[in-house]
Amino acid sequence: MSGGVESRQARAGAALAAPALLLIGGFFVLPVAAAFLLSLTDFDIYAIADRDRLRVVGLDNYAALLRDRLFWTALANTTVFVALATPLSLALSLATALAVTAAAVRAASLFRTLFFLPVVTSLVAVAVVWRYLYHPRFGLLNYLIGLVGLSPQDWLGDARLALPALVVLAVWKNFGFNMVVFMAALQAIPATLYEAASVDGAGARTQFARITLPMLRPTLLFVAAMTLIGNFQLFAEPYVMTRGGPNDATLSIVLYMYEQGFRWWNLGYASAIAFVLFFLVLVASLLGAGLTRGKGAVQ
Repeated sequence: MSGGVESRQARAGAALAAPALLLIGGFFVLPVAAAFLLSLTDFDIYAIADRDRLRVVGLDNYAALLRDRLFWTALANTTVFVALATPLSLALSLATALAVTAAAVRAASLFRTLFFLPVVTSLVAVAVVWRYLYHPRFGLLNYLIGLVGLSPQDWLGDARLALPALVVLAVWKNFGFNMVVFMAALQAIPATLYEAASVDGAGARTQFARITLPMLRPTLLFVAAMTLIGNFQLFAEPYVMTRGGPNDATLSIVLYMYEQGFRWWNLGYASAIAFVLFFLVLVASLLGAGLTRGKGAVQ
């Protein structure tokens, strides 16, 4: 009898999940599969009008990437951007969450709203504003450093400074979302743990290391993974502010993919770049998850 009930429940569950699975298959799985097949061809704008121009080239697009200097430049720029922006964003968002949720901070909701505003602001609009903040002659940043006797800098025109300038923008733009997530996780930590630690003589640093961080580990993994994935998709900042310059110093993988696909119409080659990016994000996410779990549970 129980077997029949379980069978009916399984069928009911499958029926309820079927519409969502069909939507996922139609709008995610099929386009991804089509893009992968496209990466195995030399599909370009001319193949739309004449299918005879479409040829299956196998892994030639991926082999060409290995010889593409601009691809390696974009990969290096993106890697440096991710290595700088991800830990900075995590550290800033966690520190801000701790400060806002502290008992001494009043009007926490006001601060939470102010810090979250950049997240809901259009990235293109923000990039345009920051481009003027970085202006070498009239920018606010050069005016401020001039007050302390420093010479003005060409923040977006200097190949050494352009990528760090984009890192600062990206961290400012995105840390508010991570802050809100950390705040929710901090509020879920039982206050009795801190009370017991205080009774045992544990100071603020010990409580942070022995209570806060271990309790935040699942949230930290989630935030780190989402931040990592978002940083690998660097596009709007260099597209609006530098166009990948100067001298390709801010050319990212996604920007290079966009140029190949929608500027030069090498859609097969652009699809290959997209799948290389997918593989990099997957590997980085798995490594991050493995490192976090490898620390083990806190005793």
